Amino acid sequence: MIDGISELRDDLGAARFTVDSLQELWGDDAEAALGRGHRLPALRALGSRAESALSSLARLFVLGEAVGLQDLEKALPTLGVTGAQRLGLVERLDGCARPLLDLRPYSFFDESGAAQWWIASDLGELTLGAALPEQHVLGVGGASLTLAGLQLPSRTGSVLDLGCGSGIQALHASRYAERVVATDISPRAVEMTAFNAELNGVAIETRTGSLFEPVEGERFDRVISNPPFVITPRVADMPSYDYRDGGLVGDGIVEAVVRGLPHVLSDGGTAQLLGNWEYRAGEDGLDRVRSWVRDSGLDAWVIERESLAPSHYAETWIRDGGTRQGSDEFARLHSLWLDDFAEREVTGIGFGYLLLRKPSRGRPTLHRFERLSQAIGGAQGGLGTHLIAALKGHDFHAPLDDAELLSRRLIVAGDVTEERHFWPGDEHPAAIDLRQGGGFARTVTADTALAGFVGACDGELTVGQILGALADLLTVPQDALVESVLPRVRQLLDDAMLVPAEATG
Repeated sequence: MIDGISELRDDLGAARFTVDSLQELWGDDAEAALGRGHRLPALRALGSRAESALSSLARLFVLGEAVGLQDLEKALPTLGVTGAQRLGLVERLDGCARPLLDLRPYSFFDESGAAQWWIASDLGELTLGAALPEQHVLGVGGASLTLAGLQLPSRTGSVLDLGCGSGIQALHASRYAERVVATDISPRAVEMTAFNAELNGVAIETRTGSLFEPVEGERFDRVISNPPFVITPRVADMPSYDYRDGGLVGDGIVEAVVRGLPHVLSDGGTAQLLGNWEYRAGEDGLDRVRSWVRDSGLDAWVIERESLAPSHYAETWIRDGGTRQGSDEFARLHSLWLDDFAEREVTGIGFGYLLLRKPSRGRPTLHRFERLSQAIGGAQGGLGTHLIAALKGHDFHAPLDDAELLSRRLIVAGDVTEERHFWPGDEHPAAIDLRQGGGFARTVTADTALAGFVGACDGELTVGQILGALADLLTVPQDALVESVLPRVRQLLDDAMLVPAEATG
C-alpha cells in the first residue's frame, strides 16, 4: 500500500477532478488548444474565475503552474500539502506548491462501458521549459490511445504489459483480464504504473527488467506492448529516453519482441504491439517484419499505417525530446541521425500495428501484411472489436476447403453499404463499391457477381446456393463463377465484411 494514496483518491473525487469538469471549467476552445500543446487559453480562462478546489488542481497538475499552499490545502483537505509532498506530487517553494508530476483525469468508453481514471506521469516539456530528462515517464499520448483502442475487448486469463510506462495499457487490459503483469526496464516507470494502479483501485503486478527477463518461464494468454520502438542512433552524446529508445541498433527492439513472443504466449494466446521497421536499399520494410515472423510459428497480421523519409523521421523525434528546431543542438542531433540511417542504407521507416497469435494447434494460417493509409472508421475503441470479428471470420473459413465453404451460410456485416456509380443515361453501373463503415473503413470494388452475392447473404441460403442462382441469372458457368468469387468471399470474411451466420445466432 502506498501511504496517502486513498486520501488522494478521495480528494480528487470530492473536487470533481474529471475530464468533463475540466472542459466545463475552461471551455471547448481552451480544451482544444491543450490538445495542440498550448495552455495559454486555459490559463486565461482560469484567471477570470474564483479559485476552487478544481481550478487549483487543474492549474497545478494539468497546466503545470504553482499554486498557493493554502489553496492546495483546500483542494486536498484529506491528503494535505504534506501528504502530497510525501507522494512526490509537489514541492514547496517560496510559499507555493510546485508540481513534480503531471496528474490528470482520463476518460474512455469500451465494450465494458464508460470509465474514468486519473493518470500520473512526469512533467512534460511545456511545464519544464526544457528538453525532457532521459528517465521521463510519458503520460497518455497518441500512441497510447492507438494501442488502447486496438486491445481485444474479450475476456482472458493473464495479460503481460511489456514496457508498461505509466501503466495505461495495463489498466485497459485489466478491464478484461483476470490477472495483469506489467514490466519495464525503467524502475521509475514501474513505480508510476504501481502508483496509477493503486490510485485507481486496480490490481496489477509490477516487475522491473529488460524485455522478457522478468517473466522468464511464464506463459500469458495475451501480451500488450508499446515498446520503446523509436529508431535512435546508438552513439555517444545522443540522448536516450527510456520511454521511446530501446537501446538496440535500428529496429532491433521490435524484432526482439516479435522473436521472443513464442516463448511467453500460451497456446491460442495473442500479442498486440506497435512498432517501427526500416526500409533498406533493396529490402521492403514489411518484408523485414515477415522475416522476423517466418520461423516463429505465429499467426501474423501486420498493418503499416504510415512511412516517413529518414530526415522527416529524425526531425519528428528530435522535436519530441524537446530540442528546438533551428538550434545548434538540433542540427547536431539531426546529423547523427542521418549518419546512422546512411550506415544501414535506410530509405524509409514504417510505423504500424502487429497482431500475432500462437495457434492452439497445427500450423499458422494467418499471414496478412498490408498498408492502410486511409482514415480509420468507427468510434474510438472500436478497432479491438473489429479485430475480433476479423479473426473469427478468418478462423471460420481457413480450415474449410472450397466444397465445405460452399455449404456454409453467411451474413453481410451491418456496417457494409453498397455504392453504385453510373455514367449519365447508362442502365448498368460503371463501378460498384462495397464500403465498410467501421473497422478500417475499407472500400472493395466489386463486379456484378460479387455485389449480387453479398447482397444475397442474409443467412438463409448457402454460399453454393447463392452462387448457383447467380450463375443462372448471369448465364455463366457455375464452376467459373465459384472459381472467381470464392477467393473474394474469403477476403471479405477476413475483413469482417461478411460474417458466418452461426456467429450471429
